[in-house]
Amino acid sequence: MARYAVNGLDVFVEEVNPQGTKTLVLLHGFTGSTKTWQHVVQALPTTVRCIMVDLIGHGETSAPEDIEAYAMDFQVDLLHGLFQQLHAQKFTLLGYSMGGRVALSYAVKHPQNLEHLLLESASPGLQHVQERAARKQADDQLAEKILHNGIESFVEKWENIPLFASQKRLNEAVQQEIRNERLSQREIGLANSLRGMGTGVMPNLWDDLAKLPIAVTLLTGELDQKFVALNEKMQNLLIHAQHLIIPAVGHAIHVENPLKFATIVEEMI
Repeated sequence: MARYAVNGLDVFVEEVNPQGTKTLVLLHGFTGSTKTWQHVVQALPTTVRCIMVDLIGHGETSAPEDIEAYAMDFQVDLLHGLFQQLHAQKFTLLGYSMGGRVALSYAVKHPQNLEHLLLESASPGLQHVQERAARKQADDQLAEKILHNGIESFVEKWENIPLFASQKRLNEAVQQEIRNERLSQREIGLANSLRGMGTGVMPNLWDDLAKLPIAVTLLTGELDQKFVALNEKMQNLLIHAQHLIIPAVGHAIHVENPLKFATIVEEMI
């Protein structure tokens, strides 16, 4: 575990198997941190160098008050500077949900650095102006509630949204792990993350999919029908893509079936 100074911010990184011959970078979702990957990484061989990053406003990475520091372009530049410090020049990039949007944004800007892009329950943003405006308004309202009511109140509601319904089947210990990770976040970090790089304000990347020259693997859970349909549309636009639908799981495949997820990731590296 280490902190790196990049573009005036502290970025927290957890690295496993630093001498590995292949490199995998893992980016968590909203309310997540490096901890979300612990069971997946433990199941990967020691030949894989795993670099887990706390995205801006999350975990132990800086959570500045300036919303501009959360813009997607700023986050991509932050990661690029970090990867240079880590001497990660050619690697597989894996992103989940919000982290998938970040990973795709990075791939669009720096495809030459990637061997493979793995997107778990991710999207290229919203295509239509009306959709973007409505989502931005909803995210702004949620951000205000987080700041006003605090983390505990937010987590109580967030863990009960339909997107995470399938996680209710997990055992108590795993559900508590997820809850603790969410509760460890900071109000300003989550609020500004929604305002700065939420789906309503991130650049629309749909037109960039057809120009992406690298291999892409799309991963969705069978029970997450919204993202299954969304990723089918993405697959049709990408040049080199496959879409894997994992049975009996929802949005967070790596949480609901980490061993299956790790097996798939190992095959892709």
